[in-house]
Amino acid sequence: MAKIAIGADDAALELKQVLTERLEERGWEVTDYSVKPEEKDTDYPDVAVRVAEAVAAGEYSRAVLCCGTGLGMSITANKVPGVRAAQCHDVYSAERARKSNDAQVLTMGQRVIGPEAAKTVLDAWLESEFAGGGSKKKVEKMEAVDRKYHPDAQV
Repeated sequence: MAKIAIGADDAALELKQVLTERLEERGWEVTDYSVKPEEKDTDYPDVAVRVAEAVAAGEYSRAVLCCGTGLGMSITANKVPGVRAAQCHDVYSAERARKSNDAQVLTMGQRVIGPEAAKTVLDAWLESEFAGGGSKKKVEKMEAVDRKYHPDAQV
């Protein structure tokens, strides 16, 4: 069974639940890094960092992050060296995020996508794999940027 991490802030707990159920239906073992009621000072950057660090450490090959728009989660996760997070609200972008950019993290926003569309986007992202080819050189260039600004990080 493949493992996947998921995380949401308080603006996207309903979307996170929908996506967790979809992942479990598809046979994924889901670990939830979302905010908890007792974590009063936890915001989307905290959740994004926890998940992105787990991906960068190799604990998960893929992860899903949800907030109000998906933007904050994506921006924050992309600050962790070695992580490529993509905000996707349509099938084509989700496929390209994987096939062309080898994005390990998908972000979505509860305020901008409905549950059925979110499941379709998630499915497209899960079913897509990095195509390599001409995109391989571009991903290597992205990794070089990580190494330039984070020389001590493993990318």
